[in-house]
Amino acid sequence: MEVHRPSAPGQEVLAQVQRRLLEREESLSPFAARSRLSRGRERPEEPSPLRGEFQRDRDRIIHSKAFRRLKHKTQVFIAPGGDHFVTRLTHTLEVAQIARTIARALDLNEDLTEAIALGHDLGHPPFGHAGEETLAELVPGGFRHAEQGLRVVERLEKGGRGLNLTWEVRNGILYSSKPRDDILGEGLGTPATLEGQVVKIADAVAYLNHDIADAIRAGLLSEDDLPAIVQERLGRSHSQRIDTMVRDIVAASWAATGRLGTRVQPRIIMSPPVHEAANELREFMFRRVYQWEGRRQEAERAKRVVRFLYLHFRDHPEQIQSDYVIPDDPPWRQAADYVSGMTDRFALDMAYRLGYRD
Repeated sequence: MEVHRPSAPGQEVLAQVQRRLLEREESLSPFAARSRLSRGRERPEEPSPLRGEFQRDRDRIIHSKAFRRLKHKTQVFIAPGGDHFVTRLTHTLEVAQIARTIARALDLNEDLTEAIALGHDLGHPPFGHAGEETLAELVPGGFRHAEQGLRVVERLEKGGRGLNLTWEVRNGILYSSKPRDDILGEGLGTPATLEGQVVKIADAVAYLNHDIADAIRAGLLSEDDLPAIVQERLGRSHSQRIDTMVRDIVAASWAATGRLGTRVQPRIIMSPPVHEAANELREFMFRRVYQWEGRRQEAERAKRVVRFLYLHFRDHPEQIQSDYVIPDDPPWRQAADYVSGMTDRFALDMAYRLGYRD
């Protein structure tokens, strides 16, 4: 009697899923990134039957240790007392939401946009920019959170194997930071994809607005304190400002959809009036919040903690108990990787256990 052997379960369905994923990407803007045209991974892998390459990167980032630690890393206020202050994790989620809205409106690749957004702050050390400034002074060659984020996904995760992400996501993480002087400034450079550019500008939209909300919550500001140009051009509430900035980015960057017939590679930008108001808001936040006297005192304490930890583990690398360092690296590199990966509370606890005193 002949035995019927069915084909592998769901093979036809999985093939249909793959075709639909590719068709969906082909319907995007001619300037959008496509996973089939990706510059690939450092180590080649078999494709997934259910997810595109950028989807896989997004999932790997979400499941990483560095991503989970973002929930206990400071955004602006160090160890705040309330439950509603922004952390690196909530900031990251806001950036991803804003970036996806812009990418969808411009017919860009949402999967790539989301992956870059979720990974853009993985290299931030404890205590926000106070921690980064301290490590920049101590680490040979300096320290930049965007470069550390790239190191996290390439070398430190998975016990030294890294996440093996696509080139496009790694490029977006590396070039996600901005200089102080201009919200559209290049910083370390411009991302190679429009999706990376979307994340870079969405990062600014997110942090400027949630930092205002945190400053109001902390009693440092009121809505009426914001510059007149900000209130008039961007709005008089949190939601109005975000909505205005996102709408403006979409309108000013409409060439990214490919619907204007241009063959010149477009850029993700703001209109001059909104760009001017956003820069004014950024400068105002530096004066009134980021460099506020009370925060400077907090920051100085945080810097002392990071300095103590870095110097201790640089001089005693044998005391590092973590798979988040590479044993063959020099002691200063191991100390930088270990300390930069700490959460705020872990850094404080570790410092006091090692004998640190204010």
